[in-house]
Amino acid sequence: MSARRKAGVVAGVVTVGAVAAAVTIFNLPEAESSSGGPSGGNTVANTADIQKETLVDRETHDGTLGHGSTTTLAGRGSGTVTWLPAAGTTISRGKPLYKLDNKPVVLLYGTLPAYRTLRSGVKGTDVKQFEKNLWALGYRGFTVDEKYTAATADAVEDWQDDLGLSETGTVETSQIWYAPTAVRVDSQSSENGAVVQPGAELLKYTGTALVATVDLTMDAQRLAKQGAAVQVGMPDGKDLPGRIVKVGTTVQEGQGDQEDTTLIEVTISFSGAPKGVDDAAVSVDFVASERKDVLTVPVAALLALAEGGYGVQVVDGATTKIVAVETGLFADGKVEITGDGLAAGMKVGMPA
Repeated sequence: MSARRKAGVVAGVVTVGAVAAAVTIFNLPEAESSSGGPSGGNTVANTADIQKETLVDRETHDGTLGHGSTTTLAGRGSGTVTWLPAAGTTISRGKPLYKLDNKPVVLLYGTLPAYRTLRSGVKGTDVKQFEKNLWALGYRGFTVDEKYTAATADAVEDWQDDLGLSETGTVETSQIWYAPTAVRVDSQSSENGAVVQPGAELLKYTGTALVATVDLTMDAQRLAKQGAAVQVGMPDGKDLPGRIVKVGTTVQEGQGDQEDTTLIEVTISFSGAPKGVDDAAVSVDFVASERKDVLTVPVAALLALAEGGYGVQVVDGATTKIVAVETGLFADGKVEITGDGLAAGMKVGMPA
C-alpha cells in the first residue's frame, strides 16, 4: 500500500541568507505503522544516515562599525561657550570637555554623576569617586576614602590652580563631568559664542572603542544574549572574535502608512580591526543554541505519525520499521532526535 500524504509543520530555525525563518515541512508522509514492528518487503529508494554530531543554531546578520550609541552632554552652568572640542576628538581623564566663560569643565572617570557640591565635612561614595580621580591625576596629601577633609581641599586647590580656576577648595557640579572611561566626541550641539543656561545641550559623545552594531527583528531576539560570543566578519575578509556587550531596543520609523518597527539593537565589542574601517559594513555570526554529540537526521526524514508526534523509518537492508522520536534542536536542515534503539550509522528513509 502506498503511503498517504499528510501536511505537517514543525517549528524550528535555519539560516536563510541573514534572516531567521521557521522550518515548514510540507507533505510529510504519514507512517502506516508506529508500533516499531517490522514492515518488511518495502523498498526504500532514498536513505540518509543517522549522524552523531554537534548541531548549531547559527545565523549571520549584517552590521555596521562605529563607536556605539551616543550620550548627550548637557551643561551644568550658565555663561558663554568659549571652546568646544571637534568631532572625533578623544578626551581622557582630567582634560576639558568644553569651556564656559573660558573656564574648563573637566572629564573624570566614574559611574555616579556629580549631584552635589563637594567641600570639607562632606562624606559619601561620591567623595571617594572624586578622590580616586584626584589621586590618579597626581595630586597627593590626602587619604582616598569617603571623607572630604581639609587635606582633600588642599589638593583640590592645587588642582584648581593648575586649571586656572579660583582656588576655593570646593568642587561645584558645574566644574566636572563623569563618564566610565575616556570619550570620543561624536558631534557638537552648540557653538563658540553661544550664551547658554544650565541644561543646554553642548555636545554628544561615544566610547572610544570600535564596536559593531546589529539591528535584529523581534523574531531573532533569541540571538541577543548579553555576553554571548560571536564572530565579526571584517571588510578585508578576516573573522574576529567578539562578544555582545549591550542589548537594547530602537524604533525604526515606518514609511508612509507603514507602522513603526521595534528592533533589537545589539552592540558587540572586539579587537584587532584594521585602521580606517569606521562606519564600514560587517557581517556578524550569532550562535543561539548548540547541542553537542546528539543524533541528527535531515528534517525531511521526519514522518508524521497518525497518533501524533513524529517518527523516522529505520531501514535495515530490505527490512524497515517506524520508530517514534522526540525532536530537539533544528538547524541547517537537520533535526536532533532521540528514540528507542537509535544509533549513529543507522539508515532512515527519505521521501522521494
